[in-house]
Amino acid sequence: MLRSLYSGISGLNAHQRMIDVTGNNIANVNTVGYKSSQVQFQDALSQMMGAAGSPQNGQAGTNAAQVGLGVRVAGITSNFSQGSAQTTGKSGDMMIQGDGFFITRSGNENLYTRAGSFFFDANGTLTTTTGEPVQGWTAEDGKVNAAGKPGDIRMPLGATIPPEKTTTVTLKGNLSSDNIPDVNNPDNYGVEDTGNSLPGYITSIPVKVFDDQGNTHTVTAKFTRTENDNAANTSKWRVQLLGEPVQIDDGNGNMVDNTVGTSVDLAFAAGKPQGLDNLGQIDIGGYKMDMTDVTSYSGLSDARVFDTDGQTAGALTSLSYTVSDTGEIIGVYSNGLKQTLGQVAMATFKNVAGLEKVGNSLYRTSVNSGYAQVGQPGGAGMGQVISGALEMSNVDLAQEFTNLVVAQRGFQANSRIITTSDEILQELVSMKR
Repeated sequence: MLRSLYSGISGLNAHQRMIDVTGNNIANVNTVGYKSSQVQFQDALSQMMGAAGSPQNGQAGTNAAQVGLGVRVAGITSNFSQGSAQTTGKSGDMMIQGDGFFITRSGNENLYTRAGSFFFDANGTLTTTTGEPVQGWTAEDGKVNAAGKPGDIRMPLGATIPPEKTTTVTLKGNLSSDNIPDVNNPDNYGVEDTGNSLPGYITSIPVKVFDDQGNTHTVTAKFTRTENDNAANTSKWRVQLLGEPVQIDDGNGNMVDNTVGTSVDLAFAAGKPQGLDNLGQIDIGGYKMDMTDVTSYSGLSDARVFDTDGQTAGALTSLSYTVSDTGEIIGVYSNGLKQTLGQVAMATFKNVAGLEKVGNSLYRTSVNSGYAQVGQPGGAGMGQVISGALEMSNVDLAQEFTNLVVAQRGFQANSRIITTSDEILQELVSMKR
């Protein structure tokens, strides 16, 4: 039989495989996290018709004469280039920008995926659309231990955070250093700042604070300027805390009602507060008043509360959460506070092309992929997480349709080889007639 028949058959098989792969790529053009595949051909064995000869006795050398025996598929490789982002706005949708895979669990086996369409099920477990739990670390008291072994991530629905008492009040803004009235004139001394001709002489700032039980109270931080020397660029202020009864520590371990108020004298030099501790604070009425960013320059007084610590009790009663670029899942409690609930894990491989596809946009390791290197998103060699987006398929339709035409023409050409070889055989058979 003619060798060309078998060469044509091998060509048909190889190009049929190319059509199969190309068709699968086109079918998955809208599959989230899908990575396209390409077929690589190589020639098969060649039959030696004449060996090569070396130059000798003044004669030139001769080259080997070989007849090829067809083509075969050398391999089918996956293209792991980054797919485009598809914005969904859904908190559970996560996209990896860069290298890495999400880790899921199927039974006792870890599988890997780039498809980040996740949600919390009825048990509060973060899972894929096909039911594989996503692996990572569940936080304890808002802290994630990424040094531990990854496991299922669970949303602690119904969990509460205790109230915290206010201990630190941070202030910012300016206390006016403009000339004050004559202190010997009692008609002008100690006039409340109402935006009139005595800016910054007395400034009162309401401060919302929490007690040990999480109840809210309002105290007033009252700033009264007692001395001012514009020539020396210095001033002194008396800081008082006044307001409704609040149980505070008197400094000796005794809890007393803060009804009358506590005062501290505060000096300014060159517009900056003096005598603060290493943290830029002063103790007054059982609170740490952070005065680092308070100034005393010319102009209106606009000192204000920038931040206070403390909180009421809160419960996690809904699946309201956000995801950071490092994969941290941050829950929103009923008191409006946020706390880290967990963090998704990420894996990278020395040879991603060595991973095996197992369906459902999942991969498993093989002997040629190497072991999974597990870490946090955004870490060394790990991509970042984009929340509210999914990675689209990286299939290039223009390229795939071109490949389809090439495969079709290749199949037609190889079928013509078989037809031509058959005609030659027919001529041989007809010679006997």
